[in-house]
Amino acid sequence: MAPWSGITAHEMQLLETTFWSAGGSRHAMAEQLGFSKSKANALIAGLVDQGLLAEAGLQRSSGGRRAENLQLHAGLGVLIGIDIGATSLDVAVLRPDLTVLAQHDEPADVRDGPAVVLARVRTLMRELLARCGHSAKSVLGIGIGVPGPVNFEIGQLVNPPLMPAWDSFSIRDYLREDYAAPVFVDNDVNLMALGELWRLRRSLTNFLVIKIGTGIGCGIVCHGEVYRGAAGSAGDVGHICVDQAGPLCHCGNLGCVEAMAAGPAITRMAMQAAEAGESEVLAECLRVHGRIDAIDVGQASRGGDTAANGIIQRAGSLIGQMLASVVNFFNPSHVFIGGGITRIGPLFLAAVRQSVYQRSLALSTRHLEIQYTPLGTQGGLVGAGVLAMHETLKVRGVAP
Repeated sequence: MAPWSGITAHEMQLLETTFWSAGGSRHAMAEQLGFSKSKANALIAGLVDQGLLAEAGLQRSSGGRRAENLQLHAGLGVLIGIDIGATSLDVAVLRPDLTVLAQHDEPADVRDGPAVVLARVRTLMRELLARCGHSAKSVLGIGIGVPGPVNFEIGQLVNPPLMPAWDSFSIRDYLREDYAAPVFVDNDVNLMALGELWRLRRSLTNFLVIKIGTGIGCGIVCHGEVYRGAAGSAGDVGHICVDQAGPLCHCGNLGCVEAMAAGPAITRMAMQAAEAGESEVLAECLRVHGRIDAIDVGQASRGGDTAANGIIQRAGSLIGQMLASVVNFFNPSHVFIGGGITRIGPLFLAAVRQSVYQRSLALSTRHLEIQYTPLGTQGGLVGAGVLAMHETLKVRGVAP
């Protein structure tokens, strides 16, 4: 393990800045921190000698001598990122610079409970570490995303609607049996927001990330930090009502946007269209596969199916209706949409945009950009790695 003790406050700032800049130059680091060139060089030399920083090649020259890139030293250890979705499981081993060394994803059901799901997670962690030549002792930090509200300070889910069996279960204590490394647990959409923040090198400070899959959640970045709220449930937008006469949601209320426009709702509308003879394409899909999912609806839409187009536009419009209220309240610069819904295609995004721009105040949307998240399906894992590294630096007294 790296010799963390005895690091000065300025060295600590430099390590944190290096992680968030993901390969910045000596000059850029000094400029960002307000250090003189000579002071920065002296600090960097010390951190390189201690095995905490590494010089990673040369940047392309813009005139004069080329500047070395800096990154956290690979010898620090490895991170483990875990993205637990309602119906999937994704585990990866990453370097401190978030390069993926080994990764595995598979279907899973969180309703099976923590004992079943986490036993599988523990097996995958062990297998992936072995695959890239590491052991539990090499692990620097572990970041985990889960689809429910989390009390971040204690790392426990609190009354999670999709996974009630996980309420107050200590994921940290479960993994401490095998790992001495610190374990950090957060809502899966907060991790997507962290992933975007890292991808953007903190260049945007006020934006939203919406995840639409089995449920609907929102990660909030405010003043350059993920905002979790007083009890960890900030961003639980899936239970905003969009129709008081709408269907019953699993939370017990009527007309929640999650019950009317998330993945299961799209599937339900598609099944109804197939069974009512409104779509030959969806009916054929149901006959051949015995089921219809959101991706099938997207494919039917791209083929010109009228019923599929209507389903996608309705779901997008309802989510846009919810988002318009959130945009008016928060006034973000960007909204990034992720989750399984993104595989439906551009029509869904267009429907969301139209609804938001139509219903939001002109001032809130004047410079607003709404797009699918560039990190795509990797967003949760990247965010898990960011959480693991950033919070580990904090634990070790590196981050402010």
